[in-house]
Amino acid sequence: MKVYFSRLSITRYYQTSLILLFSLFVSSICYGQKATGRRLMMFGQSSGLANDTVYLDIDQDIAVQLIPFDELVKIAITNSPLIKYQNEVANSLDASYQGTKSQILQNLGGSANYSGGNQSILSSGGTVTNRDPIGQIANGYRVGVDLRVSLYDLFGRKHQIRQAYSNYRAAVIQKETIEQQIKRELIVLYQDMITSQQILKFRLIEEQASLAAFRVAELEVQKGKITAEYLASATSRYIETKATTEQVKGEFLKNVHIFETMMGLPIQRLKRN
Repeated sequence: MKVYFSRLSITRYYQTSLILLFSLFVSSICYGQKATGRRLMMFGQSSGLANDTVYLDIDQDIAVQLIPFDELVKIAITNSPLIKYQNEVANSLDASYQGTKSQILQNLGGSANYSGGNQSILSSGGTVTNRDPIGQIANGYRVGVDLRVSLYDLFGRKHQIRQAYSNYRAAVIQKETIEQQIKRELIVLYQDMITSQQILKFRLIEEQASLAAFRVAELEVQKGKITAEYLASATSRYIETKATTEQVKGEFLKNVHIFETMMGLPIQRLKRN
């Protein structure tokens, strides 16, 4: 009976020691994580510049690391190819509208000339006292104005002007619609980045814990205190958490690169100073 209690005490002591060792190992990893700095992810290759790199802190909210959202929206709209294209369309239609308004001036013409030399006409009719029957045309400037207005100009041109203006306004409204669409897409993408970052933080903690269990299992199996089956279980758990972490990390990186494409700038130029 005494032997039974002694073995039970040893078993409990062994379990308590194992749990304590595991806790200390995990605590040391977490403490080392905080003491040595932050978990940083490097970006920069997407910008095409070898020396242009930046680090994103996984433990700090990305909303705090980047410039305010309203400024991000302005940058995205300014750099959007769709907005640039729509600006050119609106400018073209505005020029067409202005040209339609002034098109009526093509019916108005003017002329000016100067006559010189010996130009004469033969006068006919009654006798002119003290004058030659041949009268001389006086030399000098002559000006004139010619205006022709068609019925279309009177009744149809106002509709053409109205159509040109409506086309211009449609282009402006289409631009505003694209701006709203860009803002909605940026809101969704921005929230996806924040969510994927938070999930990555939790997955990294889980990975560190499974790694700690795996390291402890390696030490214990070398001492012969646990079976290889337990080590295999710990290894499988660590591999599973590691794969999940890499998947979440890839999702976060994908969101970051899509964000860079949408902004038209590398993320290092979007960080707060």
